[in-house]
Amino acid sequence: MEIADTRPRTVLVIGALGQIGQELTAGLRSRYGTGRVIASDVRLPAHAEGPFVQLDALDAEGLTELLRQEQVTEVYHLAAMLSAKGEQHPLQAWDINMRSLLIALEAARGTGVRRMFWPSSIAAFGPGTPHDGAPQHTVMDPSTVYGISKLAGEHWCAYYAARYGLDVRSLRYPGLISYKTPPGGGTTDYAVHIFHAAVTEETYTSFLGPDTRLPMMYMPDAIRATIELMEAPAEQVRVRTSYNLQGFSFTPAELAAAIQRRLPSFTVQYAPDFREAIAASWPASMDDQAAREDWGWAPAYTLDAMVDEMLAQIRLQYPAVLPS
Repeated sequence: MEIADTRPRTVLVIGALGQIGQELTAGLRSRYGTGRVIASDVRLPAHAEGPFVQLDALDAEGLTELLRQEQVTEVYHLAAMLSAKGEQHPLQAWDINMRSLLIALEAARGTGVRRMFWPSSIAAFGPGTPHDGAPQHTVMDPSTVYGISKLAGEHWCAYYAARYGLDVRSLRYPGLISYKTPPGGGTTDYAVHIFHAAVTEETYTSFLGPDTRLPMMYMPDAIRATIELMEAPAEQVRVRTSYNLQGFSFTPAELAAAIQRRLPSFTVQYAPDFREAIAASWPASMDDQAAREDWGWAPAYTLDAMVDEMLAQIRLQYPAVLPS
């Protein structure tokens, strides 16, 4: 007879100081209580607003001890090196992205963690993937080390779910846009940089070409989707690799035009670099019907709503340029 797990919910976020980690930690603490969510990162925070443990995601012994000591029931494993930075340091990216995931899966399995989240990405797709409306199940032939690690990681997550019964869940995030945290070296970072330039400089040079369309999402929707997936009953989570997640798609030129409707003097130039080839290998949009059907996903933000909020919030970060 199986004994019910009566431990109170105790959450560990690995990589809590990253772009997603900071906002996800705040969202989890708002929902479950500050004391129930432990943040961890290889770096120390400038100031900690709740429980924090300095931890290298590659420290298997340290992670296992932390899970046991704190009786952690849920793990959000976010530590990773992103696409653009990964192409500059491919072996290091593979080591960080893959070894840390396997360490977390083994530690979770060995310490009785009830549930684990790991993020995948549009980078898991590739040139052979249908460009418009990439299906949930399709050709996946990533061309970057980041994408290769994400595709491999999806199947490791599915393996641990099938082989060991570990309740691992995952989302294929599109590009994420936030005013709260700086981007971390990804190919979609232009969609954050452009807002800061619009508020402070009146011009921006995009490292992607004007017509490069990619799926994107405003961070509040991504955080909500993550928590909703993790709270869904296990029987509703039918995809154990990673769910497609779609917000809206746009090109740099379309985003620039949306900003220019609000700031007519803003100008954009284009100087595509190595990130253009990476972006060209990814789909322009994803079909997220499986997430909608299985656990009720639906985005809340449109492109225009996101632009309005990003400009309003980023203006507050630059008091010198606020209207008098």
